[in-house]
Amino acid sequence: MLKEKIAGIIEDITKVTGVRLCALVSRDGIMLGKKAVGEFNEAWFAAMCATLLASAESAAVIIKIQSPEMVTIQSLDGTLIIIGAGDKILLTTLIDPTVDMVQVTETLREIAEEVGGSF
Repeated sequence: MLKEKIAGIIEDITKVTGVRLCALVSRDGIMLGKKAVGEFNEAWFAAMCATLLASAESAAVIIKIQSPEMVTIQSLDGTLIIIGAGDKILLTTLIDPTVDMVQVTETLREIAEEVGGSF
């Protein structure tokens, strides 16, 4: 049942305009599920996504600001977005650089909130 739930969430995320890669990762850095074209080291990707958000949260504590809800990495090829989805899950996406990032980000935040409430 959990695999079907994860597959459904990934399917919903991939319907968002501009999503080129989607993965659900545990906050411990374990790949839970993905949809991507091409091969890559899933274990390293999951671990690095979890590390990026955890590092951003730690940096926020050091300078005494509110913890970030997401981290973005922009390049000419696209934008990698890592969003916390509750206490256990991270939603990671690679977004095409030609889309409206404000709209995509808002949609992904809504999905992350739903995901966070269901795990």
